[in-house]
Amino acid sequence: MCSEEKLFAIGDLHLDSSQSKPMSVFGSRWENHRDRLRACWMDSITHTDVVLLPGDISWAMRLSEADLDLSFIADLPGRKVLLRGNHDFWWSSIGKVRSRLPQGMFALQNDAFVLEKSVIAGSRGWLIPTKETPLTAEDEKVYIREVSRMELSLEAARLKGEGRPIIVMMHYPPIQKNNMSNGFTNLFSRYKVQKVVFGHIHNALPCERASKQENGVTYQLVSADSLDFMPFRIY
Repeated sequence: MCSEEKLFAIGDLHLDSSQSKPMSVFGSRWENHRDRLRACWMDSITHTDVVLLPGDISWAMRLSEADLDLSFIADLPGRKVLLRGNHDFWWSSIGKVRSRLPQGMFALQNDAFVLEKSVIAGSRGWLIPTKETPLTAEDEKVYIREVSRMELSLEAARLKGEGRPIIVMMHYPPIQKNNMSNGFTNLFSRYKVQKVVFGHIHNALPCERASKQENGVTYQLVSADSLDFMPFRIY
């Protein structure tokens, strides 16, 4: 009898096989985080499961330098869906990244990944403009580009998903404390997205770690340190 597919998410692994950027400088919660991540992963995830990795995966600067970190992830159980974070400087063109990834790993960009019970869409995201803090001209360009990439991904999810629930992965948080709508949340409403997982935020307060619901969409912070390195189970 086949095992039921489960879906997990955990972001901001900040792996560094070269040991040139130890995360312990950011506090005791990061001590031995690679080993703790492996132990938590092995306790909860099997080869039939899928894990979303929404950015800041490796400190490597070049694609070739990321091989050891990617191999570490590949050796863990389950299939993995990767998204670029703001510190993933090794992530070059999507074609080169996909050609380099080990088996069982998929890089998401401008498209969607279909699972048994859902379809995954996403983009890195960017800073969100507010009335209090409007974006600079340069940040505005990146924000508009990322919203466009999200729309491409959601449209691919709609076409390929055949009615499956849409789950979105992002690196940057798509919502602010004032809960004002923005380009991303407007798209989530239009495409009837069910859940959004995101990372980027560290040293999160308990209220920031909890699931939030806005306009029928559930938002969940999944940065690794906010989860104490235990992958978050989506279903």
